[in-house]
Amino acid sequence: MDPKKGPISRFCKSLSRPHMNYIMTSEVKQPVNTSYPQQSDSTYPQLSNQRSPPDSNMYGGLSNNYDESAEPGFGGERSSSFSFSEKSIRVAFVRKVYAILMAQLTVTVGFIALFVFVPEVSEYSKNHPEMMWIAFALSMVLLIALACFGDFRRRWPLNIILLGLFTICESFMLGTIASFYDSEEVLIAAGICTVVCLSITLFSLQTKWDFTVCGGFIFVSLVVLLMFGIMAICMPSSVMNLLYASLGALVFSLYLVFDTQLMLGGSHKYSISPEEYIFAALNLYLDIVNIFIYILAIVGGSNR
Repeated sequence: MDPKKGPISRFCKSLSRPHMNYIMTSEVKQPVNTSYPQQSDSTYPQLSNQRSPPDSNMYGGLSNNYDESAEPGFGGERSSSFSFSEKSIRVAFVRKVYAILMAQLTVTVGFIALFVFVPEVSEYSKNHPEMMWIAFALSMVLLIALACFGDFRRRWPLNIILLGLFTICESFMLGTIASFYDSEEVLIAAGICTVVCLSITLFSLQTKWDFTVCGGFIFVSLVVLLMFGIMAICMPSSVMNLLYASLGALVFSLYLVFDTQLMLGGSHKYSISPEEYIFAALNLYLDIVNIFIYILAIVGGSNR
């Protein structure tokens, strides 16, 4: 009997409908319902490779395209899981941070030059040291407001106003400190600080070492520096002051590398949220200011 004219062929033809699809298997047409997507066996092993969204590994908040219900903090995933890893967003963020930082440093340099090269201002600051402590107290209050309260540093224009006031107070304090040194010592310290900061920034951009995982170690170094400073106050000596200043310059140089890599993100394990441009600029500014203060203490102490 011809198979094309047999009962199997007539049965298959009777099942033919417009919404059915046929697959030839050993010359027999089998109906397949196309109302549901056809799945191959290779689909099921892929389910084991699927994973839930990683925890946030960004300082200061989450990226815009991530689930806001996730708890911020440290996570084991790379920052490439976030929109911040996109090159355009990262480049715009870095440009904004460095633009703010340059404005801060310009104001600070202007205040230092005013207190160092204008004799009347220099003499006034030397005769009224309480002005330095007032500026220090105000800068600490503003620093706490910016560092501890996220709404203050994220809300425009409040964040810029607070950062500007902090920069003015910090610059005034640095100017009063610099007035107690010779102009040559201040210029030497400024030149050394510029070279050191540029070198550290270039190192942070080029190195394959990830310093963002060393935050705990650097914080312990800062605590050791504070304890050493208390010892230097209790046992004052030129050698102790030089050691303290050298250790301080080293610790804040490490912090500059740490904060720079946090800002850059990319392949580093931890990064800072692109919304935290004020926080990033504040960190870099404090690192550079502290490096300058300790280098100035080293230069001034070695000349005495």
